[in-house]
Amino acid sequence: MDDQQISARITDLIKEEHSLEQHDEPDQSRLRDLAVELDQCWDLLRQRRARRSAGENPDEAQARPGNVVENYLQ
Repeated sequence: MDDQQISARITDLIKEEHSLEQHDEPDQSRLRDLAVELDQCWDLLRQRRARRSAGENPDEAQARPGNVVENYLQ
């Protein structure tokens, strides 16, 4: 995916997240899945931007597993 596709995916995920949050009893499992996928997309976008800034090929950036991006601060 290129930056534009990643950004579009982020937008779609945010829209779905907001839609789910409008329900009286949102699907918590799906909300968790969305949060993980959003973190993965943001991470991939940051990797691509960092590679580009360093003069490297942004297409070599790869999405990291959810358990990796979810545990950065721990």
